[in-house]
Amino acid sequence: MTSPNHLNALRAFEASARHKSFAAAAEELHVTPAAVGQLVRGLEEWLGDSLFHRANSGKTRLVPTELAEQALPDIRAGFEKLSLGVERLKDGTRRSVLTVTVSPAFAAKWLLPRLHRFQAAWPDIDVHLDTNHKPVDFSRERVDIEVRYGPGKWKGVVAQELMHEAVYPVCSPQLLRDPHRLQSPAALLDETLIHDLSMEGYDGFPSWDGWFRKAGLTDADSSRGLQINNSAAVLQAAIDGQGIALARGVMVHDDIVSGRLIRLFDEVMCASSLAYYVIHRPEVTHVAKVQAFREWLLEEAGLSCRIPSTSAS
Repeated sequence: MTSPNHLNALRAFEASARHKSFAAAAEELHVTPAAVGQLVRGLEEWLGDSLFHRANSGKTRLVPTELAEQALPDIRAGFEKLSLGVERLKDGTRRSVLTVTVSPAFAAKWLLPRLHRFQAAWPDIDVHLDTNHKPVDFSRERVDIEVRYGPGKWKGVVAQELMHEAVYPVCSPQLLRDPHRLQSPAALLDETLIHDLSMEGYDGFPSWDGWFRKAGLTDADSSRGLQINNSAAVLQAAIDGQGIALARGVMVHDDIVSGRLIRLFDEVMCASSLAYYVIHRPEVTHVAKVQAFREWLLEEAGLSCRIPSTSAS
């Protein structure tokens, strides 16, 4: 039987092997490098064999032995099962905490306006919402579920498609008080264009240049305008009448339904090759709180999947 001390030593060994460093493992485990080294050496003494080749090249870099490399997948799988067992114990209590990570813009424009319906349906689940631009590292972070935007191909996780979206221009109704304004796609070149810089790192996401090409304006210079690095702030600038935004359909859905924004030129269709996905570790697929939130997200996405057609063109 493995003692608690051996479990601590195995954690120290796994983290050291992953980071190739006692110091980095110590930072993750919130102990000193000396403590990590002592745990690993104790484990080696108990096993009667070395787990690392120590290679010095200016600083100590740990290289797992062949025996260690063979054992690591089973050790990591064992820790994942232990984590799952703890989660199931938590689910058996009266209340359960569900940690969800989404981008700040997705939280503001889509999730938060709907979250009260989940809380009403599942009052015994407390949602801990973490807004973050960085993708979750499920091997290290205590996150149950993530909504991630991208191509849908990520290793080591379950990814279920939530929503696709189109991209199209929107503006405040106040910009359309002049009936002769914005009568054609070319007229947008005389307006302030609002650029969403937060999407620059996503291959396949349409830009203003791409939208104008779709509209048949291949020589249009759309580089100037207001540049903002948050999708929610892009839409707020458009609501305030500061220009024309190239909006993400999922983000802008509620603003169009409410009349805060008007969609322009329905006939110019510009679809994103990316989509929103529900992401979680494979071992929590059947955990009750994860199932409940995943199914609720899919239901809500189905209710808002239609592109509002309120074009002023």
